[in-house]
Amino acid sequence: MAVPPIDERTRIELEAAAFRTLVEHLRKRSDVQNIDLMNLAGFCRNCLAKWYAAAAQEKGLPIDYETAREIVYGMPYEEWKARHQTEASPEKQKLFEKAYEATHGHPPGAH
Repeated sequence: MAVPPIDERTRIELEAAAFRTLVEHLRKRSDVQNIDLMNLAGFCRNCLAKWYAAAAQEKGLPIDYETAREIVYGMPYEEWKARHQTEASPEKQKLFEKAYEATHGHPPGAH
């Protein structure tokens, strides 16, 4: 089935609805660790926050990375981390480093 023609406003509304649903799903699935998302899909909640902040900055809005994180996590990042983040095994850390570099073009921590 071919994608039906959709006007730009409707396309943006559909994309926004999909984004909101994804964020809500990730908030409910706090058992899914960021490192697992990154290792399997090449992105995580922090990536979504970075993309959100970048889009806001392109529009001239004063939304920084930490504010975007709070939007994505539904709470301050440090609070989410204390409540939900678990220690990653060395194997997961190695996979993360590879996934991060493949996604961002540089190793974690390098800019």
